[in-house]
Amino acid sequence: MSEIVLFKHLIDPEVRNIENYIKLGGYEGLKKAFTMQPDDIIEEVKRSNLRGRGGAGFPTGLKWSFMPKGEGQKYFVCNADEGEPGTFKDRYIMSENPHQLIEGMVIGGYAMGATVGYIYIRGEFEFVAKILQKAIDEAYEKGFLGKNILNSGFDFDLYVHLGAGAYVCGEETGLINSLEGKPGQPRLKPPFPAQYGVFGKPTTVNNVETIACVPDIIKKGADWFLSIGPEKNNGTKIYAVSGHVNNPGVFELPMGTPLREIIYEHAGGIVGGKKLKAVIPGGSSAPVLGPEHLDIPMDFDSLKKVGSMLGSGAIIVMSEDTCMVEAFTRLAKFYAHESCGQCTPCREGTAWLYKILKRIEDREGKKGDIDLILDICGKIMGRTICPLGDAAVMCIKPAVERFRDEFEYHIEHKKCMVENKIPIF
Repeated sequence: MSEIVLFKHLIDPEVRNIENYIKLGGYEGLKKAFTMQPDDIIEEVKRSNLRGRGGAGFPTGLKWSFMPKGEGQKYFVCNADEGEPGTFKDRYIMSENPHQLIEGMVIGGYAMGATVGYIYIRGEFEFVAKILQKAIDEAYEKGFLGKNILNSGFDFDLYVHLGAGAYVCGEETGLINSLEGKPGQPRLKPPFPAQYGVFGKPTTVNNVETIACVPDIIKKGADWFLSIGPEKNNGTKIYAVSGHVNNPGVFELPMGTPLREIIYEHAGGIVGGKKLKAVIPGGSSAPVLGPEHLDIPMDFDSLKKVGSMLGSGAIIVMSEDTCMVEAFTRLAKFYAHESCGQCTPCREGTAWLYKILKRIEDREGKKGDIDLILDICGKIMGRTICPLGDAAVMCIKPAVERFRDEFEYHIEHKKCMVENKIPIF
């Protein structure tokens, strides 16, 4: 079995209970953190090469170092919105091993001088929010939250905040607006959250999986974390595998595990022994790959080299029985629905993408529709406040280009070229 960092429930199924978490060495990272200077913690996280697991892969320690020094209210926010199609890993951490997230929040708060933290969780995860709240109550009772934690002189309060289920609130400034009770619409940047975040105060936002890595990094040291995975892509990664596989689920594996191993060994291979047609490697916004990429290491830099991205590590597997027109029309509908409407290129562009794809799927496509889709993509990319419009383009454009023959067949023959197709979404 590979190193377990986050899925400690595989060692003890009851690790969500604080007593069991402590028996497995829980909160030892926090105790050690209080023997260190805050800046030394940030340097240790920097040295570990921990990169954000929410999608961007930005270096976590560097992000923490952007927070201003000195007195004054600061906030540390956990992004637990997890709204991208195919992504379902963070809820496992929160529901099965919540104290590891809480411990990471306190360590991060101490390192950055933030005395209040929020876990912003999507509205559909109400059952997870209840588990988190129970764990937070336990942490207060044990003195791991609240005033003068473990006699360190450091105070930290932690709150769970339920969102309303909008995908755009996975963008950190949209999340902050929602947290403040405003419409969940992203802000123009700069200023960045480290300068002007929650209630106008310096704020850092990190993803659940990212924060949950921190306790073990502090407890075992950056060198231990660096020993896992390839250079500059260190640690373990939770891969969420869905689609046409025999054993869909979440798997904690070393960063850089080959895609072939994840699909055929851990996820049990393709349903019915069918051939692989395509795979989305990092959530719906990650550009789709083909069977020729099966041996690629699943890490940030390797996927970037082939024009895709690790994103959230959500792997969507499509067999040869997938109609790509149908699949990407469904995804286009998602992006059109989730656009907050603030930017014209995103609001109008995503709606037009869905409208054109839908008519192709409905056998009403017109000559020139494919070029029109690609033209619209060019009008969206890089022209919006937040990455939602870009995400729609990164999803749709590579699929249309890679499987152009399927889209053309739909338009020309008014039918699907895939017999006995199996829906993917």
